[in-house]
Amino acid sequence: MNEEKKVSKDVCPEFQKLLDVIHRLRAPGGCPWDREQTPRTLRPFIIEEAYELCDAIDRDDPISICEELGDLLLQVVLQTEIGSEAGRFDIADVCRTITAKLVRRHPHVFAGLEVIDSSEVLSNWETIKQTEKESRKSVLDGIPVSMPSLQKALAMGNKASRVGFDWPDAAGVREKLMEELEELDEILPSNNPKLLEDEFGDLLFAAANYGRHLNVNPEVALARACEKFKTRFGRVEQALKDQGKRPQDVSMEELEALWQKAKNQ
Repeated sequence: MNEEKKVSKDVCPEFQKLLDVIHRLRAPGGCPWDREQTPRTLRPFIIEEAYELCDAIDRDDPISICEELGDLLLQVVLQTEIGSEAGRFDIADVCRTITAKLVRRHPHVFAGLEVIDSSEVLSNWETIKQTEKESRKSVLDGIPVSMPSLQKALAMGNKASRVGFDWPDAAGVREKLMEELEELDEILPSNNPKLLEDEFGDLLFAAANYGRHLNVNPEVALARACEKFKTRFGRVEQALKDQGKRPQDVSMEELEALWQKAKNQ
């Protein structure tokens, strides 16, 4: 039985209002800054808004999430308006394309295909993507070049896993992680920058895959570790400031003692 999601009657008018505002901003007599923008000049804002949305989600702040979703939607609509002006595509094309893709890649929902679990869903997803993208020769094709490297390592591990290329469990990845650490230790005496970079990269790649097997996103984990370090180091700096000192004015032993105190806080 087909079920349609009932949405607020205000959705379509409000979305049309957004389209109209963006069109007005880009039209002759509109905003000079908006009229000057191109898909490439707007690229940094897409990335920035996506990160700001992720920050709001991490804070579980519904008001900020709503606002940041709007900012990200603005980038989608603005890019679409520019595409429409050039006669390349419009918002209907964008909606039509993603809707068709979702239906096509969910045959277990829309075409009666039987699946056992979500892992089979993901495997089918990769198979369908391969048939859609004839130019892709590998399941790893299509991962954005500009994606942060830890996130890219996670994406590669996920894609390889969906076609059966993976360690059987986390213990196997941990063993690989320790192996990579040993290999890094072995080439340390050479002091060869290229070798060090290669082996350290292998270590990070293995660490990312270890996180994947532990259901930990390495990019998110490292971001939180950075914030934790920033908070603790800030406490160390404040403690020293209260004494009229700076980090560079004291010994490593005193810094370590303040660090441990900051951790306990």
